Amino acid sequence: MSGTTEPFVPTARTKVKRAHERGHYDRETVYAILDAGLMCHVGYVIDGQPYVTPTAYWREGDRVYWHGSSASKMLRHVKQGPPVCFTVALMDGLVLARSGFHTSVNYRSVMAMGQAEMIEDPADKLAKLEAMLERIVPGRWPELRAPTAQEVKATTVVSLKLEEVVAKVRSGGPIDDDEDMDLDVWAGVVPTPTTIGAALDDPALKAGVAQPANLAKIRIG
Repeated sequence: MSGTTEPFVPTARTKVKRAHERGHYDRETVYAILDAGLMCHVGYVIDGQPYVTPTAYWREGDRVYWHGSSASKMLRHVKQGPPVCFTVALMDGLVLARSGFHTSVNYRSVMAMGQAEMIEDPADKLAKLEAMLERIVPGRWPELRAPTAQEVKATTVVSLKLEEVVAKVRSGGPIDDDEDMDLDVWAGVVPTPTTIGAALDDPALKAGVAQPANLAKIRIG
């Protein structure tokens, strides 16, 4: 858990100016959005060129983590402690207004900026990988073959402390112009929930291996 409940302090980069009422800096909102997602986008600048990488992530207290191959150009760059922009966006619905101009989407998003840090200690790295697996499927880690030393070495785990952070949320129905309210045009919200489908067995699954009960614990969205 985070050591503080104080809200994040808006900065010149995180202060929401347009539709400022959608900006949120309290940790409860930020953490709830981060804990509802699994995929993020991380932006770097390498040799003057911008890159954005989609990847899985997880949160522990006031830090977010992501991982990848140690051979990755992006993750090798992290050794230099580069500034990064970390974003998560969850779509909740299509907001269909009476005009194209006011058509929108309902969403929850988080943007965080800071210095990326590598987890160097093998034991700490292993603990973080366990946390990642447990975030995806609670109770999964003890069921798996233990990672080899080479597998741990081949994996880079990156951390970002949540300090310069903002959440932005849009909810509710369309906001139409007064003069459009009498138009014979349907308006409303089409929800776009994220759902967990039924698990599909690996075709090569060993006979007699049943689906574990902890699959029902998977939660996203």
